[in-house]
Amino acid sequence: MTRLADVGAAVIGSGFIGTVHIEALRRIGVPVRGLVEASPELGVTRTAELGLPRSYASLAELLADDAVQVVHVTSPNELHHAQVKQILAAGRHVICEKPLAMTSAQSGELVDLAAASGLVNAVNFNLRFYPLNQHLAGLIRQGGLGEVRLVTGHYFQDWLLLDTDWNWRLEKDKGGALRAVGDIGSHWLDLTSFLIGRRVDAVMADLTTFIPVRRRPAGRVVTFSTEVAAETEPVVIETEDVATIMLRFEGGARGSCAISQLSPGRKNSIAYQIDGATAAAAWESERPEELWIGHRDRPNELLLRNPALMNALGGAAARLPGGHVEGFADTFGAVFRAIYADVIAGAPSATRTYANFADGHDEMLVGDAVLESSRQGRWVPVARARQEVEAP
Repeated sequence: MTRLADVGAAVIGSGFIGTVHIEALRRIGVPVRGLVEASPELGVTRTAELGLPRSYASLAELLADDAVQVVHVTSPNELHHAQVKQILAAGRHVICEKPLAMTSAQSGELVDLAAASGLVNAVNFNLRFYPLNQHLAGLIRQGGLGEVRLVTGHYFQDWLLLDTDWNWRLEKDKGGALRAVGDIGSHWLDLTSFLIGRRVDAVMADLTTFIPVRRRPAGRVVTFSTEVAAETEPVVIETEDVATIMLRFEGGARGSCAISQLSPGRKNSIAYQIDGATAAAAWESERPEELWIGHRDRPNELLLRNPALMNALGGAAARLPGGHVEGFADTFGAVFRAIYADVIAGAPSATRTYANFADGHDEMLVGDAVLESSRQGRWVPVARARQEVEAP
């Protein structure tokens, strides 16, 4: 019987998120065979720092290693499409950071290629795998809130608050046409769509760039770094700092969300409230162990994460007993356990709760509608005119 220890993984990129992938894989018992970096020299340095067995000089060299069955793509957005195509063509399972590609045309192509390959494919929308989010998804599917009517919330960060804050995501040709929405808003949209089991049908969006010119440092910048470079140059910014979006979901539910990378004091604040016909539920990432459940005619509830008190979905995502806090890094272990179970089985499960390429593509289509709505100042439907192919 194949075990996690028998499956080899490799990672492209060792920045903030790439390092989280590596640590999570180690914690669940998946051997990380090696790393590919932006240059062979950086790869050698980072491989030594992270204690990995091998630095691959290129993706081609990685794919020539028969010990690698799964590749994690945590490179800059502009590289995802080409790298994922190469990985699928080599017959490897693939886990890609969001966004899946730079455009919906590219992501649609990857959906088709993944479906034809039969390989396990996933987009790392890890927020689904906070245990209480999995529990709530199960509760809603069982009718625990009644018919969902309203979905509201936000995703706030402050890491780009100053005009000296810099990251490659600010550059349209590297990060994509949407920045705040593409980088963090897509997480909120995927999470809430997953929870209620309904896709976004149409949007009314307003995108704003409050800092139109930033000062780009001359040297390399580490994500979330607070260091200010001595030498900078002015750069015109073409992507949004803030977004406010009204939503219409399939089935008639309504919603709204605010997305910001300029909210002082909010390092990674994700919040939602889902109002149903019989009850409501609310959760926030800064208190991830608590799920508020609201009632009209009896006392409200506060469910603390505890595998013994949660449904099957919530219990499967939890790793520790109640009272032992599970946070952001633990969601990676939970989603990877679910994905690697399918890798061991040899094909994607029909009951998967992780996001696959079809889900990642759908977020790209929602992003297209957000961008078009902001440009035109009107409601825009999500264009799902292409034949929808669900990756297996």
